[in-house]
Amino acid sequence: MALATSPARRGTRRRTPPAGRPRRRWAELVIGYSFLTPNLLLLALFLFVPLGWAFLLSFQEVGSFGPAEWVGLDNYRQLVADGVFWRTLANTAVFTAATVPSSVAIGLGLAVLLDKAMPARGLFRTVIVLPIVISGLVTSLIGLLMFGEGVGIANGVLRSLDLAPLSWQTNGALAMTSLVVMTLWTRVGFAMVVYLAALQDVPRELYEAAQLDGAGAWRQFTNVTVPSLSATTLFLLVVNVIWSFQIFDVVYVMTNGGPGYDTSMLVTYAYDRGFGRSNLYGYGSTIGVVLFVLTLLLTVVQLRVRRSGEEGL
Repeated sequence: MALATSPARRGTRRRTPPAGRPRRRWAELVIGYSFLTPNLLLLALFLFVPLGWAFLLSFQEVGSFGPAEWVGLDNYRQLVADGVFWRTLANTAVFTAATVPSSVAIGLGLAVLLDKAMPARGLFRTVIVLPIVISGLVTSLIGLLMFGEGVGIANGVLRSLDLAPLSWQTNGALAMTSLVVMTLWTRVGFAMVVYLAALQDVPRELYEAAQLDGAGAWRQFTNVTVPSLSATTLFLLVVNVIWSFQIFDVVYVMTNGGPGYDTSMLVTYAYDRGFGRSNLYGYGSTIGVVLFVLTLLLTVVQLRVRRSGEEGL
């Protein structure tokens, strides 16, 4: 006589998945990767392959003519002893410190101001965002027109006020100032747009509660607005640091790294050594690899600081 199976034993039986489920899962994977394939191919062609090729070139001595010669770490040793490299690194750090906090802070201030009902709000938004849609070359030419020593608009205004014109191209500090001003002009609009979008997600109940507690406009800004936009601020900081370390067009058009190397950045120096006066492709690739590593490290540090701050709350 067959033994009856107890309810407890029947409950422990493993259900076998339908025969068609693994096949359906593979079909979903194939469909998903088929959508990703075009983007992956573009990333491989224009990002990963050039990055790997630059890394290989950094261990070689490559000129305009003749075969490449494997030199190992010689390019990196030369880079450590290169005084111009350290100078351009310091210039890039100063430029980053001057542009990143300023663009984020000004963008936040404009976003809070233009988020409220005010006359001609749409016009002001359009004027501030306009530099985003202009190409970097056009922006650089506008900067050259603004800060040219001979017929520049800035010196023209100073002359009209019976003041002495300034040496925007021959004075290192003034040349760096002109680069910072033009960079802020192009970046503030982007920060403002991002903050305006983020402000729409801040619950209005928080401001109402702060008003009931007697908080004024400044306390609402510091205790409600700024903490609520912390994730957006981190995003803008990371993006602006990457942009500052990759600055090229404005420097190349307005000052060409001069006077001397006072406004030369890491990217312009890498271009100068790799494709400019030297044509040392291997050494230029070495500078590019170091620039990539520095940018990656700064990004990781910012993300770690943000994560540790969230865990401490």
